[in-house]
Amino acid sequence: MKCSIAALALLALTACEAQPEGEPVARARIDGQQQAATPSSEPTPAETLASQVESACRSIIFEDAPLTHCLAVPARHRIDMALGSDGKPYRSLTDFAAASDGETIAFAMNAGMFDDEGEPIGYFVEDSERLHKLNTADGEGNFHMKPNGVFYGSGGEWVVRDTDSFLANVTERPEFGTQSGPMLVVDGKIHPEITQDGPSKLLRNAVGVDDEGRAHFVISNAPISFGKLARFYKDELEVKNALYLDGNVSLLWNPATERLDTGAPIGPIVVVRKKASE
Repeated sequence: MKCSIAALALLALTACEAQPEGEPVARARIDGQQQAATPSSEPTPAETLASQVESACRSIIFEDAPLTHCLAVPARHRIDMALGSDGKPYRSLTDFAAASDGETIAFAMNAGMFDDEGEPIGYFVEDSERLHKLNTADGEGNFHMKPNGVFYGSGGEWVVRDTDSFLANVTERPEFGTQSGPMLVVDGKIHPEITQDGPSKLLRNAVGVDDEGRAHFVISNAPISFGKLARFYKDELEVKNALYLDGNVSLLWNPATERLDTGAPIGPIVVVRKKASE
């Protein structure tokens, strides 16, 4: 449904358009903290549901675009990569979810570009094992829209770097890593080849790490341009380095709200797990 002019003016970080199945429309700030409800307003059933579950993901609006923003915090989460089981790629979040304990997972998302068999086309590390080497080749497509980059980490230290910086500075193998492209934001500046709001609009997802070391995962709930997604990271999240993960195949699994996206086959998966309570 269409949003009224008054609703857009409020920018209450809630989408006027219908949200994906299972994803509550929650009034929340982009840092993931719950925002106080307006005393005079009656909570919707979706907002009531959101208040009863602990979700790392919130539905928000940026420049009229509905997004889902998922926040991973080192004190509460750890990050892994997953590709498949018994040598066979999962190819869907449905298959990954069937093989996983949803109680231990905050959320999962597709995490980088892949070939026809679902294998990564760039650097990929799972459980400290490098399954694919860094790709510095030139070529066509989004992956080769340089600078591209790597999202990687060990323990609670997570980083996004452009590929050249990764090659020059990272000497020890991380516990996890995935390469994709293009970079959306590089050292606080939007990728030089990304226009303000280009004609290419798809469901897209990305990741960026802020100065506090938190990883911000974003997936659009409607087609979005590179430029708008990059501005969200730069201007709203104030993330200095953000990496595009993919488009058109972008999917999210959020067990807390029972959102499990289906679609075209995927490859690498990033898994944000809950840390066990002390």
